[in-house]
Amino acid sequence: MKYYIGIDLGGTNIAAGVVDSEFRIISKASTPTNRPRSCEEICKDMALTAKKAAEEAGLKLADIQSVGVGSPGTVNSDTGVIEYSNNLDFYNEPVAKYVKDILGLPVYVENDANAAAYGEFVAGAARGAKNAVCITLGTGVGGGIIIDGKIYSGFNYAGAEIGHTVIEADGVECTCGRHGCFEVYSSATGLIRMTKEAMDMHPESKMHEMMGDHVSGRLAFNAMRAGDAAAKGVVDKYIKYLAIGITNTINIFQPEILCIGGGVCNEGEALMAPLRELVKNEVYSKRSERNTKIVRAELGNEAGIIGAAFLGISK
Repeated sequence: MKYYIGIDLGGTNIAAGVVDSEFRIISKASTPTNRPRSCEEICKDMALTAKKAAEEAGLKLADIQSVGVGSPGTVNSDTGVIEYSNNLDFYNEPVAKYVKDILGLPVYVENDANAAAYGEFVAGAARGAKNAVCITLGTGVGGGIIIDGKIYSGFNYAGAEIGHTVIEADGVECTCGRHGCFEVYSSATGLIRMTKEAMDMHPESKMHEMMGDHVSGRLAFNAMRAGDAAAKGVVDKYIKYLAIGITNTINIFQPEILCIGGGVCNEGEALMAPLRELVKNEVYSKRSERNTKIVRAELGNEAGIIGAAFLGISK
């Protein structure tokens, strides 16, 4: 059995896990990221967290084949340099070198969405595919693209920004500066915004009494199940926009599998069934006998750790 370590570097926490050659996480460790601070300090904590995960598994560093890091931002996976990450305030930081200097192991670095997509590809919902796209519906819309078994990130390592393709010309402004981005309408943030807008327009809606202390991404779905017409309008609108973005993605890449992750997917078939139907009717290849399979991601928060752990074999 061979062992690898995957590190999921987030703005809030650093999570590390030891993953065996059968893609099973056998131990985990975590520590707060404690932003803002220097890249070297954060890399030191990544290394220490990796060591702790190895100790929890009863392993020595000599038993580990390699270490992978999934990080937000633009990551040069060839050099191991994070060229820019606004979440971490990193600019041209040699992360692979910093971590390797401490651990003495091969270290690979990749964008976190790409790492999560690779996790689903090797061990989750996209396993067995040759080409796959993974989309995560969270605060934003993250994307990861696998072509011929390899992570695709473009010549400048900024590819797969599916969330920043426009699906509504002159639409709502996005944090990237464009208007009408897929992310603005299909992220959990976008769903919450549309829910609040509907509540303002419909004071009679059950969503007001069901909201609790804040408006969540689940509110519209829960109120729809309770028979609320305004909530159903929100859900229908959200799924329509999601279908547009996914149809565009399929028309470009035609992957065997497109998997969708993120908290919104906890709605299950209330989300997936109408989404599949809309995409089926819109996708360019609808008359073909071979069409992309749209599925829910399987690995949840573990996708980033598993994908990062196997970055070395993706090269």
